[in-house]
Amino acid sequence: MNHSLNTSELNHPAESAESVENKAAQNSPDLTPRTVKVSASEMVELVLPNDANPLNALLGGRLMHWIDIAGALAAHRHSRNYVVTASTDHLDFLFPVHVGDLVIFKSSVNRVFRTSMEVGIKVWVESYFTGERHHVSSAYLTFVAVDREGRKLMVPPVVTETVEERRRYEDAGHRRELRRVEKQRKGLVSAAQE
Repeated sequence: MNHSLNTSELNHPAESAESVENKAAQNSPDLTPRTVKVSASEMVELVLPNDANPLNALLGGRLMHWIDIAGALAAHRHSRNYVVTASTDHLDFLFPVHVGDLVIFKSSVNRVFRTSMEVGIKVWVESYFTGERHHVSSAYLTFVAVDREGRKLMVPPVVTETVEERRRYEDAGHRRELRRVEKQRKGLVSAAQE
């Protein structure tokens, strides 16, 4: 590339034109498609007394907080940018979690749209002493990639490699359509805005 360089734009007197071009390339988004495996994340939390209610059961809000973090990890790993939570789909608590239990979160990107990604998070509780596991919850969160100023950024496409990943990819498209219809029904977005 042949770029003209204004020396007043250099951050350091010893910085070369090549260094400035490399920095510019680092700021442009890498939209190379990435596999689901790139985003796969696992997180483990130990439930402590301040995470629980008076019955020593994990607070639902704390679990939601951890789900949000686990989802953000996967969204960040895929996009390699800052991400913000745009929505959370339905969430059920299927099995109780108590003080002293381990909570395991597995997350990965299901589908990429333009600037957003749907991330699936599955949660288990594991007995600290026996290792026995139970499914606690599954959740689907949508994250948007943003820059430091909060402007939306394009996200690289996701590549599915397995039958399960393809099913999750298709299901994410159906959930997105249902969210769109629901927003329109509630008057949150008009048909012209879409």
